[in-house]
Amino acid sequence: MSTPGKFRLNVAGILMDAHGRVLICERLGNAGAWQFPQGGVDDGETLEQALFRELQEEIGVDKTSYRVSAHKGPYRYAYDGGPIRGFDGKDQYFFLATYSGPEDAIRLDLPHPEFQAYQWISPSEFKVAWLPNMKKAMYKQVFEDLLDTTLA
Repeated sequence: MSTPGKFRLNVAGILMDAHGRVLICERLGNAGAWQFPQGGVDDGETLEQALFRELQEEIGVDKTSYRVSAHKGPYRYAYDGGPIRGFDGKDQYFFLATYSGPEDAIRLDLPHPEFQAYQWISPSEFKVAWLPNMKKAMYKQVFEDLLDTTLA
């Protein structure tokens, strides 16, 4: 069933290393708020182009250091408390990618930082409590769909 309103097209990258761990990042100025790198799709961009740009802008990872193995979406969520910048929420596509770069190559000291920390964890270690309420159901579904993991 479709929800009326205006939803921004968005992508998120799930980088998985050779040990089966995924990269999560802690939002700048919001201790304990962990998520996958993500961002909006600009006019004229494909979903994959937006993914490549967002991972470069948010964590300094070049597209040559990972290979997309799966993607799924859109997953829709509405913002808590009403519209933000003219949008009621997001239609988000998630990309699972095998990361082949050095573990410590993730950079957060970028011109427009969005994260204050990062870590590599097993998918089963992810805590739904780290997310805002509006994203909880979506992340649970994404973990089932792309990581074969059920989050509590």
